[in-house]
Amino acid sequence: MLHENIKTCLFDILKSIEEIDLYFENNPKIFSSFKSDIKTKRAVERNLEIIGEAV
Repeated sequence: MLHENIKTCLFDILKSIEEIDLYFENNPKIFSSFKSDIKTKRAVERNLEIIGEAV
């Protein structure tokens, strides 16, 4: 049971990282642009929350 829980958490972390990366797929990773894009900022924050919970 513990092994499956660890796999699930690692999967959630990986998916969140991949999703964050997709937000910048067609845009350069420039912090000033990120700061002014509230939707992307909130989406990244949510994925970081998921990663934090999984850890």
